[in-house]
Amino acid sequence: APARLKESLAYSAINDPTFGDENAPLKIVEFADFECPYSKDESLIIRELQARYPGKIHFIYRDFPLDDLHPHAFRAAEAAQCANDQNKFWALHDKLYQNAERLTDLDIKLYALEAGLNITEFNKCFDERKYKDEIEIDRADGIAAGVVGTPTFFVNGRKIAGAIPMEVWQQIIARVK
Repeated sequence: APARLKESLAYSAINDPTFGDENAPLKIVEFADFECPYSKDESLIIRELQARYPGKIHFIYRDFPLDDLHPHAFRAAEAAQCANDQNKFWALHDKLYQNAERLTDLDIKLYALEAGLNITEFNKCFDERKYKDEIEIDRADGIAAGVVGTPTFFVNGRKIAGAIPMEVWQQIIARVK
């Protein structure tokens, strides 16, 4: 029973960004950090999976900023959630990872503009820290589910800590009916 509880916490992503069909045979939850170099590398693989396997994957992105190591990751996560309000999460997600070494609030606002967000709405959301609590919930759910670093994945209920090479993802996807 405790294992099922941990799994359900990882998957309780009510307001988190997703892609793919909810009924897809492969359900992937990623806990990630916008300043983590391993999350950055994995973001490119995940975007490729999104393009290659449109009907096979339901993907959920959850925030797990590691504040002690990455001082701007929490604010980047807040920004991405604000972008999600405008259906532009993935555009800003990509910009944030492409520029992970420069994530001051001013930089983030520039990336939001470049990603095509309504900057007035974005700034209001970002400056008011609308998603602070939601990110804390993601992090608490991750901790309860056993996440200690990023990226950490839950693949059809199985926890996999660390980056997963494309070849391994392809093997996982090949096994899913």
